[in-house]
Amino acid sequence: MTDRSTSFGRAAADYARGRPGYPDDAVTWMLEGVEGRVLDLGAGTGKLTAAVLHAGRDVVAVDPDPVMLATLEAHVPRARVLRGRAEEIPLPDASVGAVVLGQAWHWVDVEAASAEIARVLTPGGVLGLVWNIRDERDPWVATLGRVIGHSTAELLLVDGGPRVAAPFGPLETYESAWTRPFTASSLHALVRSRSNYITGPDALKRDIDTALDALIARTAGLADGGEAAMPYVTHAFRARVAG
Repeated sequence: MTDRSTSFGRAAADYARGRPGYPDDAVTWMLEGVEGRVLDLGAGTGKLTAAVLHAGRDVVAVDPDPVMLATLEAHVPRARVLRGRAEEIPLPDASVGAVVLGQAWHWVDVEAASAEIARVLTPGGVLGLVWNIRDERDPWVATLGRVIGHSTAELLLVDGGPRVAAPFGPLETYESAWTRPFTASSLHALVRSRSNYITGPDALKRDIDTALDALIARTAGLADGGEAAMPYVTHAFRARVAG
């Protein structure tokens, strides 16, 4: 994973508060036919970890950032946590039935991570990738995107989606549309959890904050301290070792 991918610990509390969880149907689809323990790789604060547990699966969470892992342990105390990364997983060969990554595959070295993930998977195991992306078919969400910019993940999906390397076969795809309530405060937390904001200069952060406040002030519900609904599309992918 890139150095930029390990910056999120600086905003772990905002990440936990501002980022959405994952819809049950997308998680169920990724894990269809899977037996055994699931590895949540690049687990962050445990958004996907919690969803895997909710699906009735045993899970181990791995992340390179100790602050993110500490936040995960506070929010998802049932999970076992380990420090590691996609290119060097701290688990033995053939020890998990699935490896899933939420909002994380765009940070990895695809060739090295694919080979390492295949190493820890049992025969017939699954690699699952998932991203929650704001649905910019909604004009308000499109305006928000112009204010806060577009993430590496958003650009990846627009440009044709992720790729995996040997020994994995083709990626299957699944999409799920849903909405999430949010407030002005949780929207600010979401923006503060984004890598371009975390690693950006102070002047950029001030500009984003000012533009975001102006957008909130002219948005019904949010301007009065209430809630609005954020539409998302969850993009899920899965692959198995070719053979």
